[in-house]
Amino acid sequence: MSKADIVDRIADEAGISKAASEKAVNAFIGAVTTSLKKGQSVTLIGFGTFSVGKRAARVGRNPKTGAEIKIKAKKIARFKPGAALKTAVNK
Repeated sequence: MSKADIVDRIADEAGISKAASEKAVNAFIGAVTTSLKKGQSVTLIGFGTFSVGKRAARVGRNPKTGAEIKIKAKKIARFKPGAALKTAVNK
């Protein structure tokens, strides 16, 4: 399902225009992104939690040459599904 499909589905189910639906989807994405940039988690009860994780620096290998390369530490976005989402998926 793409972003356009989500916008269409929300517009149909909520009885609003596609333009209003797209604004809502973009606002949601923006709010989650802003919160994660600040290091805050976003919890939607029953759906899941978006959070920021840390990946440690490590040594990797260039697959072409086999030379060792240093991979920097970085932050990553994580998602942990909630109980209701897990139940719905496993039905």
